[in-house]
Amino acid sequence: MSVRHIFSSYVQFINQYHGAHGRMIAMSEGYVKVGQIGDFPTGSLKKVTLDGEDVAIGNVGGQLYAIADKCTHRGGPLSEGELEGTTVTCPWHGGQFDMTNGKVLQPPPMTNEASYEVKVEASNVFLKKK
Repeated sequence: MSVRHIFSSYVQFINQYHGAHGRMIAMSEGYVKVGQIGDFPTGSLKKVTLDGEDVAIGNVGGQLYAIADKCTHRGGPLSEGELEGTTVTCPWHGGQFDMTNGKVLQPPPMTNEASYEVKVEASNVFLKKK
């Protein structure tokens, strides 16, 4: 067996261990895997589903945030809106929410969005409702 083969096998083992270990920790804490970090490019919004609920994940400068995807005003899909900084604008009536906490920034919505905890382990993205 060559040194290169042994080293390659060792690296593969370590990567598998850390990947499985991260999934075990996340799942035991109530987190659910919703994708890979590459699925959420900087400046983008994307819809995922968690326990039957649509969730909008926004990547703000490399930091992921998540709030309910259904606008509290008339149900517009926030994941189809605009993301500027930490502000997401509903595509239907222009209501705005803070992606970091779900708070209303501009009417017509009057009710805050539910927010979610986001955890990134290795390249895996996990969510948990707050």
